[in-house]
Amino acid sequence: MALPLRRRRLPPLLPLLLLAAGGLRAAERSGGGGGGSSSAMEELATEKEAEESHRQDSVSLLTFILLLTLTILTIWLFKHRRVRFLHETGLAMIYGLIVGVILRYGTPSTSGHDKPFSCSQEDRPFTTLLVNVSGKFFEYTLKGEISPGKIHNVEQNDMLRKVTFDPEVFFNILLPPIIFHAGYSLKKRHFFRNLGSILAYAFLGTAVSCFIIGNLMYGVVKLMKLVGQLSDKFYYTDCLLFGAIISATDPVTVLAIFNELHADVDLYALLFGESVLNDAVAIVLSSSIVAYQPTGENTHAFDAAAFFKSVGVFLGIFSGSFMMGAVTGVVTALISKFTKLHCFPLLETALFFLMSWSTFLLAEACGFTGVVAVLFCGITQAHYTYNNLSVESRSRTKQLFEVLHFLAENFIFSYMGLALFTFQKHIFSPVFIIGAFIAIFLGRAAHIYPLSFLLNLGRRHKISWNFQHMMMFSGLRGAMAFALAIRDTATYSHQMMFSTTLLIVFFTVWIVGGGTTPMLSWLNIRVGVDPDQDPPPTNDSFQVLQGDGPDSERRNRTKQESAWLFRLWYSFDHNYLKPILTHSGPPLTTTLPSWCGLIARCLTSPQVYDNQEQLREEDSDFILNDGDLTVTYGDTTITANGSSGPHTATTSLDGRRTKSSSEEALERDLGAADHEVTSRGTRLVFPLEDNA
Repeated sequence: MALPLRRRRLPPLLPLLLLAAGGLRAAERSGGGGGGSSSAMEELATEKEAEESHRQDSVSLLTFILLLTLTILTIWLFKHRRVRFLHETGLAMIYGLIVGVILRYGTPSTSGHDKPFSCSQEDRPFTTLLVNVSGKFFEYTLKGEISPGKIHNVEQNDMLRKVTFDPEVFFNILLPPIIFHAGYSLKKRHFFRNLGSILAYAFLGTAVSCFIIGNLMYGVVKLMKLVGQLSDKFYYTDCLLFGAIISATDPVTVLAIFNELHADVDLYALLFGESVLNDAVAIVLSSSIVAYQPTGENTHAFDAAAFFKSVGVFLGIFSGSFMMGAVTGVVTALISKFTKLHCFPLLETALFFLMSWSTFLLAEACGFTGVVAVLFCGITQAHYTYNNLSVESRSRTKQLFEVLHFLAENFIFSYMGLALFTFQKHIFSPVFIIGAFIAIFLGRAAHIYPLSFLLNLGRRHKISWNFQHMMMFSGLRGAMAFALAIRDTATYSHQMMFSTTLLIVFFTVWIVGGGTTPMLSWLNIRVGVDPDQDPPPTNDSFQVLQGDGPDSERRNRTKQESAWLFRLWYSFDHNYLKPILTHSGPPLTTTLPSWCGLIARCLTSPQVYDNQEQLREEDSDFILNDGDLTVTYGDTTITANGSSGPHTATTSLDGRRTKSSSEEALERDLGAADHEVTSRGTRLVFPLEDNA
């Protein structure tokens, strides 16, 4: 496995062009007679090695495909039997563990041990070495540092090396579809209703958790050094980096069970929103900690200038990645609007896929964070580009990224189980592992409870204690923590952090994920809730709701709780951005000033006028005259002009404020409740049969 060290440019006249190669196997094969027969034998041996390598590559890929196939079949069996104590990701990890044990202890070594070759002229390792063996140059790549005590015990099982992937595979191939799917499948209604709380948990909560875990682990490291269990350097910045890595939550198991049981929609939105943004914050936070470089002799001491520089790096990387993802989504929306790709759904889907994936690579190439970019690209694509796609492409893109997300996620969890036995540089320290579990528990508690208390001061719909306990319990670690930990395992401290992270992921997925259903029951959290509707506020079988009625209050709650963040830009988005980027929204000729008429006509697509006419025609079916509406309920008769029977219940059609088009569109976008008939300000909620 080629460890991801920083690339160093190879000097042109490197002294490490070794002229003597007595300790290398290549020299042993080429030594002796020379001549044509020797050269032919070397070429034949090289071809055989290439064929053997190709065969092992095929076997390693086949191993993972079989793992995924077995996982899918077992998932079907679990769903058929309604088994919920173990999620599909836990299954994938178990199968990975089994295959890892077989590969580790069931396959023999296929190559001999290399002989060490000393080079005292250089004071640092190089990524690439060029070795001169009898006039032939060979290129060798760095695989990492080996401690002197293990120099003769290096594992030479080629199969283990084949199934050990380069960490960049996770970041460039497996993570993008997972993160993009999270943004593309976002339920806007419940997400924006709890947007303020989600941002607080994701940004402030992750930072609090990182620093609490980092400082507690620094104390654990000091204790390990005191008792003699620390054999190499472990700095304070390493502890903070571990805090950032392990603060990345991934409650995929809990969310899957919530979705299956239809748990409370607000709790689902808080957990899902936190996990989506939390991954982005954790990766940028880890990059900022790596960028922390104090001046002076002690490069790991606290330096105020370096600290504020790291804060600036955090803000710069996050904002730059956010802008890059949003801009890519806007460009895709413009392309899909002003071209006729919708006539060719295959080309439309292919372009959508490539533009979305390239966002991740573009951000990484520019020095930003691809996870943040592709997340906000997914949100932008869902908000704008999705409206421009053909019906076939809408279905294709959703299904495509759903399948890629499923396969990539299960592949990563399978590899986690495999890596427990195939990774050759594990460092397990009981003190560090126990300290990490305690630190994670305390960090999560300091993250959830104080922030929930502060958020409840400004929320109309409070985060109950049951919700807080469930959020505390649901702080699983998963794919993102694993990917961040395996990205750099070159040093002693990073190897220990990776091994500990692996065990934490195992424990949280198996134990915490398996206990989700009993915990829901114990905390009396309601299940069986339709995720697209709020529950009825009262037990009445029939209601005529006014602007101050319970249903209006419930819908106003959606707008009010998201007002200070979401509604600040919503009117601008609805009146200007939607018409420019999509085929929906009001025509720009009605929202822009009259002197912008030419630009408005150029940027407004003809479909906008068609959509407006269609909306007017659909709305006309629900418009009734003042004398057309009479409702009889028990002994009470309610008419549209305000008269009623003995128990007065008046509804004034003229006294209610008329809503603007942007407000009505906001309610539609956030998912207004179904089973309602609107008639000039009066909403009738018809009785729904209880099928329970």
